[in-house]
Amino acid sequence: MLNMETERLVIRNFVPGDSEDLHEYLSQKEVLRYEPGSVSNLEECKNMANERSQSNIFLAVCLKDSDKMIGHIYFNQKNPVEFLTWEIGYIFNPKYYGNGYATEACQKILQYGFEDLGAHRIIGMCNPENTASWKLMERLMMRREGHHPKIAFFRRTTDGKPIWHDAYQYAILAEEWKS
Repeated sequence: MLNMETERLVIRNFVPGDSEDLHEYLSQKEVLRYEPGSVSNLEECKNMANERSQSNIFLAVCLKDSDKMIGHIYFNQKNPVEFLTWEIGYIFNPKYYGNGYATEACQKILQYGFEDLGAHRIIGMCNPENTASWKLMERLMMRREGHHPKIAFFRRTTDGKPIWHDAYQYAILAEEWKS
């Protein structure tokens, strides 16, 4: 069971009771603009919170003073495991944008990855149009390593054709984190 604290936040495993807070932001189309999937109803969020409570891949980010979940972080080891590479991703409730919570939470996850898990490298990907996401990775001292044109799609046109999107890849190495 993971439970990490920062000055203002608790980063912990999901619990089934997180479904209402999860629904608060996953029910907003704009939040999912650059993400796979579509707007989720409360029942879907109940299932999601329950599923996510079974692993350490998705972590709830909560305000320390109220335990209100304001977002979540994806943190998962990539294959091959001997390369010691993890990928980070994040989604936050727009009500809490602009307060530095995402930076604070992601810094703690990077610290956990490098200091506790022995990560060699941590990567992150985002749509180039998602300026807030790539600026966050740059605040985390991650370096842009690539621009991948039309690398993936999350949605299709009405006639079923993929809507391809580009991605930036960012990364930071253990030795860069320590310095």
